[in-house]
Amino acid sequence: MKKTVFLVAGMAALLSLAACAPAGSQAEGEITGKVWVLDSLNGAAPVPGTTVTAEFTDDGKVGGSAGCNRYSGQYTVSGSNIEFKQSMASTMMACDEPVMDQETAYFQALAAAKSFAVGGDQLTLSDADGKELATYQSQSQSLEGTSWQVISYNNGKQAVVSVVAGSELTADFGTDGKLTGSAGCNNYNGEYKVDGNKITIGPLASTMMFCNDPAGVMDQETQFLAALQSAATYKLEGNRLELRTADDALAVDLQRK
Repeated sequence: MKKTVFLVAGMAALLSLAACAPAGSQAEGEITGKVWVLDSLNGAAPVPGTTVTAEFTDDGKVGGSAGCNRYSGQYTVSGSNIEFKQSMASTMMACDEPVMDQETAYFQALAAAKSFAVGGDQLTLSDADGKELATYQSQSQSLEGTSWQVISYNNGKQAVVSVVAGSELTADFGTDGKLTGSAGCNNYNGEYKVDGNKITIGPLASTMMFCNDPAGVMDQETQFLAALQSAATYKLEGNRLELRTADDALAVDLQRK
């Protein structure tokens, strides 16, 4: 009989400790450190050609792409409850009307969100009545086997510039740790290594052709290869890949091919 009493008392003590555990610590950890890509908004798929994302940090910050503009703000979590500050900051670009309407609806959904749930690689935001507002899928950050086309790059003169018209810059990340692609005139190759969100590229070698058309393509090639090798971190977000320097300056901005 005494053994039974001790067991019951022990179980009661464990239940008491569980009840006193900090609320929300485990749940919050389930949404941070990931790139969430919007899968549905108010029951509808995103506007074709747009990517809406959300990234949550441990210090209560949230940000991403709203489909046209970049946004940032703050959030709080307690257990499965979540609240976003309604005054989200965003850039001021203008896009087609359906994209802007979606952006407005997305910000309204964030403002109305009161709870969240994570199941596998899916995040769901719901309102106070439990109505589903938005669902997201967690995006893999693996570069292996991906191919990209460069949109812009850092020219090494404290400026991010677009690719010279009539030329193409590419980057193909192999499954064997090899990086290959076109630098606009010559093909290049080298190694890349990834550790978490950190990346090391190079040294890079290239063929030795000379091109004079389009104008500036050789200067672009030198600057682009230097920009690749300056990358220290990376982030996959929808169909975009950003490489950034150790100082968090944009090194290369790429779009999935």
